[in-house]
Amino acid sequence: MKKKHLLFSFLAMLISLFVLTIGKPASAEEKTYDIGTDLTFAPFEFQDSNDEYIGIDIDLLNAIAEDQGFNVNLKPLGFDSAIQAVQSGQIDGMIAGMSITDERKKSFDFSEPYFDSGLQMAVKQGNTSIKDYDDLDGKTVAAKVGTESAAFLEKNEDKYGYTIKNFDDATGLYQALQNGEADAIFDDYPVLGYAITNGQKLQLVGDKETGSSYGFAVKKGKNPELIEMFNAGLKKLKEDGTYDKIVAKYISSGTEDDDTEMKQIEPKKDVYSIASDSTFAPFEFQNADGEYEGIDVDLMNRIAELQGFTIEFKFIGFSSAVQAVESGQADGMIAGMTITDEREKSFDFSTPYFDSGIQIAVKEGNDSITSYSDLKDKTVGAKIGTESADFLEANKDKYGYSIKYLDTTDALYSALEINEIDAMMDDYPVIGYGIAQGQPLSTPIPREEGGSYGFAVKKGKNAELVEMFNEGLAELKRTGEYDEIVGKYVKDGSVENTVDESTFAGMIKNNWKRLLSGLWMTVQLTLISFVLALILGVIFGLFSVSPIKALRVFATIYVDIIRGIPLMVVAFFIYFGLPGLLGFNIPVFIAGIITLTLNASAYISEIVRGGIKAVPVGQMEASRSLGLSYNRTMQKIILPQAIKIMLPSFVNQFVISLKDTTILSAIGLIELLQTGKIIVARNLQSTMVYLIIAVMYLILITSLTKLAKVLEKRVK
Repeated sequence: MKKKHLLFSFLAMLISLFVLTIGKPASAEEKTYDIGTDLTFAPFEFQDSNDEYIGIDIDLLNAIAEDQGFNVNLKPLGFDSAIQAVQSGQIDGMIAGMSITDERKKSFDFSEPYFDSGLQMAVKQGNTSIKDYDDLDGKTVAAKVGTESAAFLEKNEDKYGYTIKNFDDATGLYQALQNGEADAIFDDYPVLGYAITNGQKLQLVGDKETGSSYGFAVKKGKNPELIEMFNAGLKKLKEDGTYDKIVAKYISSGTEDDDTEMKQIEPKKDVYSIASDSTFAPFEFQNADGEYEGIDVDLMNRIAELQGFTIEFKFIGFSSAVQAVESGQADGMIAGMTITDEREKSFDFSTPYFDSGIQIAVKEGNDSITSYSDLKDKTVGAKIGTESADFLEANKDKYGYSIKYLDTTDALYSALEINEIDAMMDDYPVIGYGIAQGQPLSTPIPREEGGSYGFAVKKGKNAELVEMFNEGLAELKRTGEYDEIVGKYVKDGSVENTVDESTFAGMIKNNWKRLLSGLWMTVQLTLISFVLALILGVIFGLFSVSPIKALRVFATIYVDIIRGIPLMVVAFFIYFGLPGLLGFNIPVFIAGIITLTLNASAYISEIVRGGIKAVPVGQMEASRSLGLSYNRTMQKIILPQAIKIMLPSFVNQFVISLKDTTILSAIGLIELLQTGKIIVARNLQSTMVYLIIAVMYLILITSLTKLAKVLEKRVK
């Protein structure tokens, strides 16, 4: 009996253990890691008034641990002790404002950089006389003894003409600035920013000098999953705006008072025309409902709402937007436009609203490329004329790759998918959007710092528009709404579609209305322009066979000029150039009609001339010998025969005009092909979208070709 009880107890214990094991999977899976940190390195790690450790490093680590599902046992050991503890295996990792260096990489595996440090100049709050290094001539500048700042000042003393004062600690620096003993001070920018956050009457001026990058570290070859989780969590925090909020909590620039209300600027126009790109997700693109959205669109609309002015968007493509602003067709533009010295000669820019960067992407699962050195003898793709293209060109000889230039981001994705290229480079938010939309990509190499995007107006024009944008942008950043807007798109790209557009049925279901709308625009442009071209072409065709020499010469000059200029150049001149001569703007649809009409009329003129010449010349001579006038002969004898000859050629010219409509997307007309580009910019399904468009063109053009053959048979 006792044996039975013993057996029963043993079985019950096993069952209990099993139930407990499977009943709490989360706690079993959540591993606790010992993480070392420094003791006193504000604003990265320090004790608050409750003796609890806080700071950028601590808040980031806790947020990442929560996101990635692991626990942290924080061990504030001091910097040197933390290093030794990681190397000896007493702790699993460390985060302590640790600079990533080649020497340290021999002993540690680092995460992606989570903070880029650097040196910064600060002046007394309210000082407007010192804005950059050139203003330091004859002034006194202070730094802490033995620091990187002191070395920088020593190096540039003769260049900028200042004198140097050295202090033992930050307290001496701040005091010297307040009592006038120093005109400016230099220190690590996060240290200065933290001092401002804590009430020091300072403000940061000038550009930050590039410094080292801080990383989370583990012992070489140990705890790779910890690095992976840290990187994944860091990426999410940056995408949803949490990272910026954590940093801003401890670091301030001192140039803006967070309690200052936004200044309202008086608009000078009832409606401002704002040009933008049409296919640059996540900054501007059409959503599944056919409405434009994106970071640029949402920012501009919200700023207009805050400042109380009305805007009208023109989504006409980047190049067209630039020209529209320069020609006065648009008052301003926002299109992910990088602020450069060259562009500042022609445009006035707002304060930067987005700091971009460029990044290498490879096909998901490609483990052979983990650094630039791995690109040797490989092909890297980039879009023509971009910052990525410039970077690749500058480093081509250094790393030994070849470059393939393509026009669009979706073309890069396609080239990577079919192994035409081994890697691609593009703006990091664009690549991030692609990944969010299901593109099988990975980004094994940390991104390069890129340019800053700005809102632009024509040089010397619409100054109030730039001022309104700046005030609205500052307000959005102050309230945190800016981070919400950016996080919305960098995180998940767009509002999720209820229809899966990766399937043919889903693609048609979600986009058939827009495709038909684009087709209708194509047909409208072709029909209207061809009717006008027919009238104009017939007139010039008759001129070309007229017995009056002046008319023949005039017709010849017209045809030679129109046929001798590329159609896109004609479109650009009419839409962007002609308004400067006429003094008023031409609507884009009208500009498209004029372009197609002029182009087709020149060819129709030649068709008419050829048709008339095809009628035997003897018929004209016989008619004239019977006493009929030239006009009567053309009307009754020559033209009826010539029209029969011309009809099939007219249909062929109609087909050519239909194809030529695709060129008008360059000036912002949303015809069928441009509609396809806009859809691809959102869902990145280039193969399927362009196949559908090709079939639509094929059906339409084949029908017209059949019509031409029927007409040809009937006239015979």
